[in-house]
Amino acid sequence: MQPLSLMGKLLMRKLLLRNLRMSNDRAMRHPPIIFSIIFALMLSITPMPDWAEAYRPDWVALTLIYWSMSLPRTYSIGGAWVAGLILDVAQGTLLGQHALALCLTIYVSVKFHLQLRQFPPLQLTATIFAMLALYQFILFWVNGIVGINPPAVVYWGPVISGTVVWPVLSLILSGLRERARA
Repeated sequence: MQPLSLMGKLLMRKLLLRNLRMSNDRAMRHPPIIFSIIFALMLSITPMPDWAEAYRPDWVALTLIYWSMSLPRTYSIGGAWVAGLILDVAQGTLLGQHALALCLTIYVSVKFHLQLRQFPPLQLTATIFAMLALYQFILFWVNGIVGINPPAVVYWGPVISGTVVWPVLSLILSGLRERARA
């Protein structure tokens, strides 16, 4: 009976060490992802010339869409809500406006993440265009309720520039993901 309990203890110890090592590996994967979201927030509030301000891509939305498609169980609606609130405070907009728009956009991304991963690059880029248009429509809707009526380029500029930037951003973030995985 004694050798069996010793064998059981050795097995338990081996399993615990393996699980501890795996949890440390998982913990080391998160800082690059969080860094990319913080960097997207910084890009969103970086000053730009007046003529280019209307064409600033929605860096936070693009980054969160990528991570929610890649890791839907880890980065989804909760992270979008927090990032949206931070973006609202940083840009001085109506509190909850970007949070609502990001949550609904990320919900669509998480809901269809398996299908989106299978799309060829051109079709995925067209889908990203639709998601960014949804994001901007929600911002337009909330601004309309509040009574803010900016020109149309404020809404369509980020959609077009975000769609153009998406292939490059997804390559950068996938490289970051692979590096974090290694």
